[in-house]
Amino acid sequence: MGFFLEECVGDSKDHIRIDHWIVAILLAIMAAIAFVNVISRYLINLSFAATEEITVNLFVWLTVVGSGIAFERGGQLGMVTLYNVLPKKTKKFAILLSSSLSAILFILVDIYVIQAIYDEVTLFWAISPALGIPVWVYYLGVPILSVFVFTGIYKDASSKLKKLEGSRST
Repeated sequence: MGFFLEECVGDSKDHIRIDHWIVAILLAIMAAIAFVNVISRYLINLSFAATEEITVNLFVWLTVVGSGIAFERGGQLGMVTLYNVLPKKTKKFAILLSSSLSAILFILVDIYVIQAIYDEVTLFWAISPALGIPVWVYYLGVPILSVFVFTGIYKDASSKLKKLEGSRST
């Protein structure tokens, strides 16, 4: 149980990680929705259309927050074998380049999503088919939750640079 708490809460037990709580809450909501939908199909032979709409959009939000956690833990894709044979100065450059490109990618995602939100609010006024919620409400989570992605990219780069500075290899 202690390992689980340390994973959920972070390095120290008095440090609450909002990103971990968001992921846990989103997963719990998605699991509850799926469970209710399965039970309703079994008991009354009826599926709720809104469940798919909610689950798909929560999954997108979950992916954004989870990407930030993955970046922070160094869990993103990388070319480790190539990185390991590089000299120290080149490793530093590779870390900075990789982090910069990752941040640029998410900046572009945010720009396009914000443009889509603007278009939905001003031009299209689309509403979701099952619940009748404006589509821009679902889109809004991506740029807001991207804060966790940028934080993860920064923490990953900082940690790798500190580790590189601490090593004596050239």
